[in-house]
Amino acid sequence: MAPTALLIGGTGPTGPFLLDGLVRRGYDVTLLHTGRHELPEVAHVPHVHADPFDEASLRGALEGRTFDAVVATYGRLRVTASVLAGRCGQFVSIGGAPALRGYMDPDRFTPPGLPVPSGEDGPRSDEDDDGKSYRIARTEQLVFEHQPTAAHFRYPLVYGPRQLAPREWCVVRRVLDGRRRIVVADGGLTLKDAGYVENLAHAVLLALDHPEKAAGQIFNAADLETLTIAQIIEIIAAELGHTFELVSMPWELALPARPMVAQHRPTHRVLDTSKLVTLLGYRDVVPAREAMARTARWLAEHPCPRDGVEELVLEDPFDYGAEDRLIDAWQAATGPAGAVADAVAAFAVVPGLGKAYYGPGASIVRPDTRI
Repeated sequence: MAPTALLIGGTGPTGPFLLDGLVRRGYDVTLLHTGRHELPEVAHVPHVHADPFDEASLRGALEGRTFDAVVATYGRLRVTASVLAGRCGQFVSIGGAPALRGYMDPDRFTPPGLPVPSGEDGPRSDEDDDGKSYRIARTEQLVFEHQPTAAHFRYPLVYGPRQLAPREWCVVRRVLDGRRRIVVADGGLTLKDAGYVENLAHAVLLALDHPEKAAGQIFNAADLETLTIAQIIEIIAAELGHTFELVSMPWELALPARPMVAQHRPTHRVLDTSKLVTLLGYRDVVPAREAMARTARWLAEHPCPRDGVEELVLEDPFDYGAEDRLIDAWQAATGPAGAVADAVAAFAVVPGLGKAYYGPGASIVRPDTRI
């Protein structure tokens, strides 16, 4: 008799990949979700319609049922963990990286900035953080109170098909609209971990492959390569046969760059995923650069509605007139005839990169220098 699995959610970005992985592992899968969103990719397994945010609804839908494995991707995890206490062999839950203190507010650290990288054992968000981050952190604790052998995964930004807040749309729409200039903050060098849908699903399914190693553990999950904002833009543009001039400005001026950075400082958010790699043997199914290219193609083929929910969530106004005025003013100030160029030319001795540097633009090492 096949082992049984309950997948709570299943119609979001990672859901179809999780379902496919469970089926391939031989599980007899039941999908529980509200029924408001149906996908053809998950239509081949039995569905139970209930509200995973409501304890009474969840208890009623699952009354008398037990499962060998539960993968909870949606709903109130603390309620799900409580309802299924003693009724499943293995409990795997999905939370979020904002459980880490400072993930949403880099000012929680002095100097500001989340530690890079941030491991699972870093301080959790507390009452001094925003309410949502604290609730995410508190939920982690409650999950383990009800399910001591649970495996809990912290998702970062998720990208790929069916994402409700597709950061990459900020770039793809500008490609489709024929824009040739795009504003980035501080060279577009901000790093923010993300996970491609297929990669995150693979990470979660590894907990079922290694139940003893995963039991009682929290895992940071993300692509193994963290792309900068500038790299994301370049990869998307190249995949769609487009070219951009990346116009770099200081963060304080680079207003059009804010939706992609998605926090009030351009500091980094990088998760330490070494535990996932060493304990469960994680490797990316799709390398980050290819995953970003696939995402660009999908968004170009499935464009978000103009002024639709996705754009409202991203808070990118796509105000190209304002962008052009800002870029023109910045380039006038920093161009060859601008005041900034005059100030740069005023250096009698140009600061160097140090004699230990040997890359492009390195100063010539004297013949008698020994290293």
